[in-house]
Amino acid sequence: MTQTIETLRESSLSLNDGVAEFSHQRPGARNALSDGLRSDYRDMLDRVESDRSVRVLIITGSGGSFCAGGDVKSMLERANNSDPEVNSPDAMRRRMLAAHHGFLDRLRSLEKPVIAAVDGAAYGAGFSLALTADFVLASTRANFCFAFAKLGAVADYGAFYTMPRLIGLAKTKELMMTARRVAAAEAHQLGFVHAVHAADSLLPEARRMARRFLAGPREALGMIKNTLNRSFDLDYHSMAELESSQQAISMASAYHRDAVARFSRGKPLLYDWDRDR
Repeated sequence: MTQTIETLRESSLSLNDGVAEFSHQRPGARNALSDGLRSDYRDMLDRVESDRSVRVLIITGSGGSFCAGGDVKSMLERANNSDPEVNSPDAMRRRMLAAHHGFLDRLRSLEKPVIAAVDGAAYGAGFSLALTADFVLASTRANFCFAFAKLGAVADYGAFYTMPRLIGLAKTKELMMTARRVAAAEAHQLGFVHAVHAADSLLPEARRMARRFLAGPREALGMIKNTLNRSFDLDYHSMAELESSQQAISMASAYHRDAVARFSRGKPLLYDWDRDR
């Protein structure tokens, strides 16, 4: 087993035999999103995107919280700042939110499976952040809340895009407009949480799930993910063209040739989710 651990500004990144684990390390602030933590996301993605030995990414939090959302202390400082370069709609839109969507889009489009292991609070932007993952695992003490309306704000970090696609428009309106908390069991029932585990087994289960992807076809899994990400935005003919080109690429791969040869000889396939439970 090969493991390396790096300490970033307000997070840690560990690499363990193909699995990268990125952990928010602001437990005193319930891992609220700060400028340092957002910069850590960019640095982490630089590493994970370029390192072909990394096959799966887990994002999680420390100290019993995933991410409590935006840093309210910073919001207060900005609200009390009379400088229009800091506190204006233009500055907010262009310099902050637009910049944040840069790393969010990279995380959502990462051609590797991404698992969010959510323990405790996933509030506001922290909730939105969890939804960028392909699979959300929650502890029994996890709580999700689009808390924005409580502060007179609207949802951000891509939630207007991701959540209606996951649970439908009517239910998204309810969760955003009421700003009520959603416990792990309800989140699983609604469908945006893949599985619920006891708090002490959450990370082991996330790591176990991540390892099951390691035998899978790297390129095909990446293409499946990003084709599905576009499936609500393209018409049928565009999707058919995308499907055709990606199938041509995947079926020319060494992985596909080996899998077909194994199947024809009656040998076990390398990637079998049902067998490897």
